[in-house]
Amino acid sequence: MAPQNPTPALSRRDYGAEVVIVLWVSLGASAVRAFLSIVDRLTSGVPLAEQQTTIVQPVTPDRPWLDVAYQISFVVLPLGVVALVGYLLQRSGESFRTLGFDLTQPGRDLARGAVLAVVVGGSGLVFYLIAFRAGISVQIAAAQVSGAWWDWPLLLAQAAMNSVLEEVVVLGFVVTRLEQAGVAGRWAVVISAVVRGAYHLYQGLGGFIGNLIMGLLFGWLFLRWRRVGPMVVAHFLIDAVAFVGYAALSGRVDWLP
Repeated sequence: MAPQNPTPALSRRDYGAEVVIVLWVSLGASAVRAFLSIVDRLTSGVPLAEQQTTIVQPVTPDRPWLDVAYQISFVVLPLGVVALVGYLLQRSGESFRTLGFDLTQPGRDLARGAVLAVVVGGSGLVFYLIAFRAGISVQIAAAQVSGAWWDWPLLLAQAAMNSVLEEVVVLGFVVTRLEQAGVAGRWAVVISAVVRGAYHLYQGLGGFIGNLIMGLLFGWLFLRWRRVGPMVVAHFLIDAVAFVGYAALSGRVDWLP
């Protein structure tokens, strides 16, 4: 019988390198581009409140079949980083269960996530409206749709991708690996939250502040629960309501910018 190779022990430097590499090829890179975007917006001479950004929008509206292919690629390709995280966890003798990204507590994760979605989503909408009227946030068009039946499944798929990517990678993996690299849990949460806020800078200073606060809350709860499951559920519900709600209400209500 062939001898089994033991799982190689990783050093603190290895864990730190994994964080840098994963962020470099994913949302850390997005944070750099978002920073350049906010510099561009602030130096353009146009007030932030008069600028707009669209999160989900058609690419080739004149060719629906190609646009659907684009939208599917926007959902599938970013999940490659989640696969990388899964591989790195397996390489160190761990798994997604280490982050609490599994189905061992479905009822509890769903209940906690639903409560979080109501609290964070509701307060987040109020904060956005205040920030927009204060001139520190751009107008956010959450989703533009063509009116076809496939718009809604694609919006929900985009919400699901966002929730898995951000919570598994930026919350669960980054905080866990930073702790394993010797960083205190509270500082690991702060770093994770700053990264989360940074890649939302394209939405203006309000987007940074709101997501920084959300990241601190989610990070604190992760340290308590050691599960990203509730945050994945909450993030999905928040984005799903934002995308579908904006598409349904835009131009029909006067309180939505």
